[in-house]
Amino acid sequence: MPRRTTPRPSIKGFQKTSMKALFWDLLTFDRLMTGPVIHIIYWCGLALLVLGGFSVIGGAVGVALREPGIMSWILAVPVLVAGLLVLLVMGLLWRSFCELYVALFRIADDLRVMRAFVEQDHGVGAARPSAAPAPAQTSDIGDKGDADLVSKI
Repeated sequence: MPRRTTPRPSIKGFQKTSMKALFWDLLTFDRLMTGPVIHIIYWCGLALLVLGGFSVIGGAVGVALREPGIMSWILAVPVLVAGLLVLLVMGLLWRSFCELYVALFRIADDLRVMRAFVEQDHGVGAARPSAAPAPAQTSDIGDKGDADLVSKI
């Protein structure tokens, strides 16, 4: 799989602006900062899961050392395996939860780009042809000729 050489779009967008423009974009919600924040939250959650892994290993060793004999070691192995499997499932769930939010905000960014493209393509703000004005309603239609009536329709 080829390695990505360019920065991620969410990070690249923040690198090209000045501090004043960045502050204004964040203040007016022109730029969403939730994408990079979700990345930070993901790494913090992953660090907590690694600490949980250390606690599972420590708990298994503690169970094994609590009583002398082979039975404590036999009990420690399933505790270790079950704890690590639970942490693995939690890691996958955490990853999918964070990916969901990243995907939602990337969809929002893509929609913003599509909207700008459509506005540029259709020339929003340019004079659009207006609909023809509706014919005036008169009560004396019978007095005028048929040609005049047809032209009003």
